[in-house]
Amino acid sequence: MRPLLSLLLAAVLCSADSIPAKDRILLLISLDGFGADVLADPHMPVPNLRRLASEGAVASRMTTSNPTVTWPNHTTMVTGVYAAEHGVLYNGLLVRGGPGKPVHVEPWRDKSELVRVPTIYDLAHQAGLTTAEVDWVAIQNAPTITWSFAERPDPKARIPRELVEAGVISAPDVAAFHKHPITWRDQIWTQAASYMIEKHRPNLLLFHLLNTDTVQHRYGPRTLAAASALSLADARVGDLLRALERAGILDRATIFVVADHGFKQVTHNIKPNALLRREGLLRAAGGEIHCDAYVVPEGGTAMVYVTAAGGKAPLLRKLKEIFGRLEAVAGIFEPKDYEAMGFPDPVRNGQMADLVLAAKAGYSFTAAHDGMRYSSPGATASGAARAWTAPATSISRPPSRGCSA
Repeated sequence: MRPLLSLLLAAVLCSADSIPAKDRILLLISLDGFGADVLADPHMPVPNLRRLASEGAVASRMTTSNPTVTWPNHTTMVTGVYAAEHGVLYNGLLVRGGPGKPVHVEPWRDKSELVRVPTIYDLAHQAGLTTAEVDWVAIQNAPTITWSFAERPDPKARIPRELVEAGVISAPDVAAFHKHPITWRDQIWTQAASYMIEKHRPNLLLFHLLNTDTVQHRYGPRTLAAASALSLADARVGDLLRALERAGILDRATIFVVADHGFKQVTHNIKPNALLRREGLLRAAGGEIHCDAYVVPEGGTAMVYVTAAGGKAPLLRKLKEIFGRLEAVAGIFEPKDYEAMGFPDPVRNGQMADLVLAAKAGYSFTAAHDGMRYSSPGATASGAARAWTAPATSISRPPSRGCSA
């Protein structure tokens, strides 16, 4: 995604014709899980995206980075480097529980704990430009963000208070924001972004919608529910275009519409922790887990950690033998493979796993440690899983005068 970052930097930092950078706006819209195959479907009702495509440029697909999940890929988009350099491996920070304890992921950590390299919003701020984010990721308490309405907004923060005063949202709804339906939250995030555009006119606005991801995880890709969610996301893009028009700055706006990953249909879940339990390497009793190894699923891949105290080599050999017996596992990767895959060296980044598992087509990993090695996704869910290298959408619309293509 380095070419994408180059375009973003040119759009936000370069002055062109008579429009200085401080009078222009770059709007980066991320539609979570909006696969490239969706836009290629002529019967998908997404008129706003098609308008942007006709007025600008379209990439047939974006190549995702490993691991193919939301936070790592969003961070790659705004840094131009893979997880091996920017350090974000999960939708949060991987925390080790100590010897014999499972690892876990904590999402609500500051950007300074997660991202190890400069971002586009850091550079924009350094250049004296204003920056804003709405539901962006790995960005909590970033000092280079001027205005923020976060995934979990802080009731005491400036923009949430302004939105309450403007009657967009009530104070109780801000306080309990994360408890409300994702469709409603997408709507409020869109209203927050529209408000920022009209009232504050940031030079850079990072905007992220989640309903497209939530629905496809629950009901699967290429379903009626998925199509409805994708069409609704297009309507939200239309809301932002109208906000730019009302603010009188559409002609000074450069708009990028991107996605972090696509989806693949699966029919079975792989439960590697259940296999570890069966082999005596994971023990669960009284609500507590004690383990010699633990696996964190990431859709079509899974991260394997040795948690036992002492030397790792004998246990790693055993783990490779155990997981190698699973017919649904397509590959087992070791640290010597990581550089080519864009993963960090575990010695340099303590969040990185000791092994990485990749699932065969039709399978996904889950964290469950009970029952058999495999399970069905369920009668009402299609079991959609992020793919290892799923393509994503990319559309850009330059301003009538500008330095981006």
